[in-house]
Formats: sequence, C-alpha cells, structure tokens
Amino acid sequence: MSRTKPELNFFQIFNMCFGFLGIQMGFALQNANVSRIFETLGADYNNLAILWIAAPITGLVVQPIIGHMSDNTWNSMGRHRPYFLYGAIAASLALFIMPNSPYLWMAAGMLWIMDAAINVSMEPFRAFVGDMLPKHQRATGFSMQSFFIGIGGTIASAMPWILANWLDVSNTAEAGVVPDSVKYSFYFGAVAFFLAVGWTIYSTKEYSPEELDAFAKTEKEQEDAAGIENAVQIAQHKSRSVEAYVKGGMIWLGIGLVSMLVIQIFKEALDKQLFILGGVITAFGILQIIAGVLAKGKHAGNGFNSMMDDLFNMPDTMKQLAWVQFFSWFPLFAMWIYTTPAVTSFHFNATETTSQAYNNGANWVGVLFGAQFAYAAIAAVIIPIIVKATNLRVTHLINLMLGAIGLASFMFVKDPDMLIVSMVGIGFAWASILSIPYTLLANSLPQNKMGIYMGIFNFFITLPQLVAASILGFLVTKIFDGEPIYALLVGGASMMVGALLTLRVREA
Repeated sequence: MSRTKPELNFFQIFNMCFGFLGIQMGFALQNANVSRIFETLGADYNNLAILWIAAPITGLVVQPIIGHMSDNTWNSMGRHRPYFLYGAIAASLALFIMPNSPYLWMAAGMLWIMDAAINVSMEPFRAFVGDMLPKHQRATGFSMQSFFIGIGGTIASAMPWILANWLDVSNTAEAGVVPDSVKYSFYFGAVAFFLAVGWTIYSTKEYSPEELDAFAKTEKEQEDAAGIENAVQIAQHKSRSVEAYVKGGMIWLGIGLVSMLVIQIFKEALDKQLFILGGVITAFGILQIIAGVLAKGKHAGNGFNSMMDDLFNMPDTMKQLAWVQFFSWFPLFAMWIYTTPAVTSFHFNATETTSQAYNNGANWVGVLFGAQFAYAAIAAVIIPIIVKATNLRVTHLINLMLGAIGLASFMFVKDPDMLIVSMVGIGFAWASILSIPYTLLANSLPQNKMGIYMGIFNFFITLPQLVAASILGFLVTKIFDGEPIYALLVGGASMMVGALLTLRVREA
C-alpha cells in the first residue's frame, strides 16, 4: 500500500527546528567573539585567519562523516536525534571552557573542539528537514530554521553589549584576560544550546528507515506519473573506477606539492598562510589515491570509499549550487575574521585590546552581528513571499546582491552607528544562504542519501573558508598594507559573483 509523507502543522515544524536556536547561539558567540578572544590572548590580526582554520577543517571532516553515519543509524532515539544530543553535550561544555582559556594555543584548541561539537549537532538538522517534511513544506522548514538562527544569533551576538550596558557587567579586564561580559555570555549560550536542542529531541519523533523508503517510493510514483524531473528515488550506489581515483589523485597531489614548493621558494614575498591552500590540494590528491587503493583491494565498499564515490556522483543541481555556495561563504568567513579588527581600527581608531575604545568597538561588532541576525529573522518571514512571487533562484539572487552591497559599504560608511543599516543586506543574504540552497538541494536528492549529501554539501561551505584563511592574510598584509577593512570589500565582491552564479542553477 502506498504511503504519502504526512504534512506537519506549524507547531510540529516549530518544535523540530527549535534546536537551531541553541545551535546558532553557539555559532554566533563564536563568530562575534573568537577574534576578540584571540587578540586579547596576544594574537596579531595578521595571524587571525590561520587561527580560524579550526572551523572549516572540523566542518570538512565532521559533517560528511556524521551525515554518512546518521544515514545508517537507527536506534531507540531515532536516526538523527542521537547526534543532536552528543553534539549538544560536548558543545555546551566547550562554551563554558573557551572564554577561560589562559593561553592562545588553548583557545585555538578549544575552537577546534567547540566547532566540531556544534557541527555534530548541526549537520543532522539539515537532513532532518528533508526526512520529516514533504517537498512542498521543505522551504517552510528551512525558513523556520533561518528564523531561529536569526533569533538565536541576535541574542547571542548582542549579549556582551547587553551585559555591559544594561547589567553593568565589566567590559574590560587586565591584559591577557577575557572580560566578564564575554565570559558570562558564553555561559548563557552553553545552557541555551543544551536546552533548545533537548526540546527538539524530546518533542519530535523520527520516521523509521522503512517508513522513509515507503514515502520515497510513493513520491517517485506520483512524480513519474506527473512527468516531473528530479523525482525522489532510492539511489543505487555508483562506484568510481580505480583508474579514475589514482589518476585524479596523482594530478591533485602534483599540483599541491608544486604549489607548496613555489610558496616555500617565494615565502618572503608571499605569505605562510598560503600553505593552507597547498595543503588542501595535496590532501585531496592523497584521499583519492587512498580510495583507489582501497577500491582495488578487499576493502572495497567501506564507508570511506562510499563517501568518496558519492562526492564524485553528486546530482547536477548540487554541482551548480556548489559554486554559488563557494562565493557566498567566502565573504562570510572574511566577515567573521575581520569585522572586529576592521571596525575597531577603521571606525573606532583603536588597536590596543585593553583600551576602552577597542572594547567599545568590539562590543559594537557584537551588536552589528546581533542586528544581522534580527534582520535575518525578519527576512525568514519575507523570503517565502518573494519566492511565491518569483522563484527560489531569483529570490536568492536578490538577497545575495543585497549582502554584497552591505559588506562593501563598510568601506564607505564612516559613522559606526550607520553600519546598522549595512547589516540589513547582510541579514537578508544570511537568511537566504541558510534556507534557499538547502531547499533546492533537498528537492534534488535521493531520500536514502539525504544525510551524506547534506554532509558533502558542507564541503562547499568549508572549502571557501579554507581558501579565505589561506589568502586573506596575504591580501591584507601584502596588498592592502595591513588594513583589515579591505577584507570586507573583497567579501562584497565575492558575494556579488555568487549572486550571478545563481542564474546557472536548475530549479526542480
């Protein structure tokens, strides 16, 4: 007997997405305050990018692994909810420890742990929407996630400013010590993270693998009968040949090694952070060679090869979205790394981390990020209306253009108070980036590979961040004469490219 996936009502969608409120509070505290913590512990802004590589590397490794595991998990808690719980426990502990780090190396290490833990909770939430909602409700589900991201980000980003200005919590501290306003914000975020994710775990039950298979087969039958392309199906695994893996791996390995040799020879004129990019290229070559060796031997069919095969057999829509994601997330990473040093130096004329002017500027950055998330929450309500009037692609194009203008305007707006207006465009772009690509993607994916492909899709979020960590330090120090504000201008140009690339995406 055919079974159609049931529609969920507003409160059911609310409950299943509520955990993102806590997850985003963790990410927002990280994004708004980690550069401040690093600088407080003695980091020079020229080295901030390399210290931030924890975020993309952990995402690159953790999300596809968790996606693959959750696709193949079913126990008394369900398919995705066990990972919600494990990640929430670890992330909450990391949020308590991070602002108390006495040394820069410890803070950098805690960023790795915290980001990995947040990713463990976050990745299954994306696949959760695809599993729980029929196609026509997925845009609503991802928009609801964007709404909670906006609310959580607003509260968490502005929390140090709120504590300092409303509750008179100390906003300065001796050299090498993180102010109490930041510490207490992290404690608040830790509790909120666990409680919000816990509510979703408690209030939402998952469909079994057998139910999901039945839903997918029925949906495929209905779409085939209606002549709809990209019908949902149970995808059969496709293996890449040993020869293709070895040949591709050798090419990528060669390019990576040559690039690192060139960087080493010209290291005085270039920048040491460019080694990150060479290392990524080299690592991708090595991974392909390993996959080829395993595919040739008795270990064929293992989880690693399965993930590599899926990477090289992505649906066409996913490949087109990959380029959009790359040029959309590069500027976000630039913003997270360089907004604090850019605003404190360019708008507040301060570089000394113990000064009142620097800490006022750093707190104002938190308010700006809070405004971004507030605008994103508003955008999450408006975006579905624009989608109905146009389509997903045009809506994303408009929002990314608004974000590009907002980022570039930091260079030309001299009054820091007016930067609140700049954040309108960034907020709309953020809400769009967190919803529309996932809606386009989920509608093109086979049901039985929703988790792994959502994890692989994260590559095109983390890779641009690694590229940003590689080249932004070089650009700021060697090209822009140590002025971090130019990193935001480059980010604006990148987001405009992402907007134009949206026109290439095929919408199901």
